[in-house]
Amino acid sequence: MITNFANRVQRGKCSAHHSSTVIIGLMLLLGHLGITVGAMIGIEHLLSRTHRAHPRRSFFAQTANLLRTADYRLVLLGSVLPDLIDKPVGVYLFRETFHSGRIFAHTLLFLLVLVAIGLWRYRRNAATGVLALASGTFMHLLLDGVWRSPETLFWPAFGFDFPEYETGNFLREMMERLIHKPSAYIPEFVGLAIGLGIGIRMLKSGALSRFLKTGMLYDERL
Repeated sequence: MITNFANRVQRGKCSAHHSSTVIIGLMLLLGHLGITVGAMIGIEHLLSRTHRAHPRRSFFAQTANLLRTADYRLVLLGSVLPDLIDKPVGVYLFRETFHSGRIFAHTLLFLLVLVAIGLWRYRRNAATGVLALASGTFMHLLLDGVWRSPETLFWPAFGFDFPEYETGNFLREMMERLIHKPSAYIPEFVGLAIGLGIGIRMLKSGALSRFLKTGMLYDERL
């Protein structure tokens, strides 16, 4: 009986640990998304104000309009795309080869390919989907601080091998870091707050269904 009770307690601890890890992982993911969207909105507002101050410079108006009418579903996808590609490949499928969750999709080359395809499609038929994807990917590389690893950012300029990192249970490591050094995740908490704020405003304005259908993040009511 005592053994069964101990086993149930142990299973309960494992289940609670797993649930906490998943929740923290989702929280950090939402924070990452929030920072990206918040930054894009901030840039759009800045460009719009700059255009009003300098109305003859159409570049500001055109860029602001692209941001305002972008498909933010693709922006959000782009903001996690490098991890969606590199984590499964470098950490799980080919772990013994790469030993890293930051490989091909965390390179400047990958971003430039997206931008080139996006510009080609935009000039061909004014499609902005790939550019939206590229903008989210750019924000991901920026938030990850990939410039601190030039071998990764400028791959393959320094060779075809990627720097190796410890590839353990990264969700568990994030939880431990959150407990022992919570200040490391201040940007994620800020992003989470931004994301929640935008979500609440969209719910109140009725713009959520519009976003889900068209990718338009906000309209004049927001």
